[in-house]
Amino acid sequence: MTFELICVLVLLAIAVGLFTRNRPSVDAVAVIMLVALPLSGILTVPEALAGFSDPSVIVIAALFVIGDGLVRTGVAYQLGELLMRHAGQSEARLLVLLMLTVAGLGAIMSSTGVVAIFMPVVLSIAARLKIPVSRLMMPLSFAGLISGMMTLVATPPNMVVHSELVRSGLAGFSFFAFAPIGLVVLVLGIGYMLLTRRRLASGVIEAKAHEFRHGVLDLVREYNLTERQRCLQVNSNSPLAGRMLNELQLRKEFGINVIAVERQGRFRTLLLGATGSTEIHPGDCLLVDMASPSNDFVEDFSGLELQPVVQVKNHFVRHQRQLGLAEVMVPSDSSFIGKTIQQLAFRSKHKLNVIGLRRQRQALDGVLVAEKLQAGDTFLVSGNWADIRRLQGHSRDFVVLTLPAEVEDVAPALSQAPYALLSLTVMVFLMVTGLVPNVLAALVGCLLMGLFRCVDMTSAYKSIHWQSLILIVGMLPFALALEKTGGIDLVVEGLLSVLGSAGPHAILATLFLVTSFIGLFISNTATAVLMAPVAIASAQALSASPYPFAMTVAIAASAAFMTPISSPVNTLVLGPGNYRFIDFVRIGVPFTVLVLLVTVVMVPLLFPL
Repeated sequence: MTFELICVLVLLAIAVGLFTRNRPSVDAVAVIMLVALPLSGILTVPEALAGFSDPSVIVIAALFVIGDGLVRTGVAYQLGELLMRHAGQSEARLLVLLMLTVAGLGAIMSSTGVVAIFMPVVLSIAARLKIPVSRLMMPLSFAGLISGMMTLVATPPNMVVHSELVRSGLAGFSFFAFAPIGLVVLVLGIGYMLLTRRRLASGVIEAKAHEFRHGVLDLVREYNLTERQRCLQVNSNSPLAGRMLNELQLRKEFGINVIAVERQGRFRTLLLGATGSTEIHPGDCLLVDMASPSNDFVEDFSGLELQPVVQVKNHFVRHQRQLGLAEVMVPSDSSFIGKTIQQLAFRSKHKLNVIGLRRQRQALDGVLVAEKLQAGDTFLVSGNWADIRRLQGHSRDFVVLTLPAEVEDVAPALSQAPYALLSLTVMVFLMVTGLVPNVLAALVGCLLMGLFRCVDMTSAYKSIHWQSLILIVGMLPFALALEKTGGIDLVVEGLLSVLGSAGPHAILATLFLVTSFIGLFISNTATAVLMAPVAIASAQALSASPYPFAMTVAIAASAAFMTPISSPVNTLVLGPGNYRFIDFVRIGVPFTVLVLLVTVVMVPLLFPL
């Protein structure tokens, strides 16, 4: 073992350790490695930065934009509505349609995005059918993971493995090369979930469907708003009259958050969203959030009348068409974690007020604006329904758990839905026929989405998950560094010395197991970057075709069923499904073994050794 190889392995061990701790963030670790590898002298600067020009990275970025176009035009949500209409009252039919829909949509857009879209749909359907939502959330996440086994562009690991084949001077996988295996796994997954779904409802904490179909009064009760919300009537002699909210510093001085202002109009009572520039008029009724009535506040601002608590419910009910509520969850990879509610600046960014916070299903009291958020927290936002609908497009740092209005109103480019489908069809046609390289096909799809106004430049840039792209770019040089320093040859020699006499099928099984195991600790994309060169080198050492070995790694990278932290998809459903860590282990491990058997049997048939 050379000194250069030892340096690479040390850097790799440091990266894996930091990935496991998730501190700093995975993209920051990737950038650190991009700097460390050239400084160590193992790679040149162009070699270390080559990932920025890798076609697979461009394709993945383009697919984020394509997915955003399907969301903005309502195509994705329309599929959810179609699912609700055809599910009827049958839980089994619902599960089958749900998994088919999610797997199909996830084959052409981010599985994490698809699961985030369908979470509120599942919560709503579970409430309507009065079934435990825990029976549907894990099938939802499993279908999202299986969707990665459907097409070449379904998940970044597929593109990584494809790119490694091309880099080795081989033809990559075709667009539907993964589909036969993915379809078999999907059918088995549906059958497996139909048989095991009742075990998902047998945990210590039983999820009840009606808890997630929140009406206004349900949310008021569950977040203890009746204990925190007050109505302050502004009399004509009040010093607040004629002043703007940002002048009063009510939140800073008294811990009072003004949610909305009720004002008597010429023909009806108006409810105005509270912003810093809102001017208070005599006769206004301020709907405020405060931990307890403040005597100091009443003394400093005379001319105020504190209304009875019962008035709070009346305000929410009377103004349901104007004053909306939505429940938002903080996922495990959110940048909100560790920040206070005040630091989020939700009012200035989204025109919505955070008025409640729940942690481990318990509403928190006290001064919420100073509370630091944790993964899995849910908070309640209030504001105009139009602003809440727009919140659906900002799902990177949070997930909206309830759809606050009709699905059609959520989509800002609803009328462009036919053009979004046309753009998608053109992209898939170009990829399938091979008329142009995949990267050009993806860019053509993006340009068509923009031409037909399915996306704009702002939404396109926001839709790209830059963290994932930087992670891929930062990990790709490790494959080259291991190859240059003999690390891959060393791994292959060790693998063949142990299993060489057992035959190619045993090596395929071992590759699957090793890839799945590594994927428990680091992202499946980083796992594919590390294992793809090992798979191809193993095939070359055996004088066998590299395609079955590469395909095995790609399938194993998507088989992240075993723990809730194996994939962001699993982490998303952990809280809403009320799952425990062991729930994923006891359901996911047997299914992973099933996928292993399917892979070892089918891959050599489809891609002869």
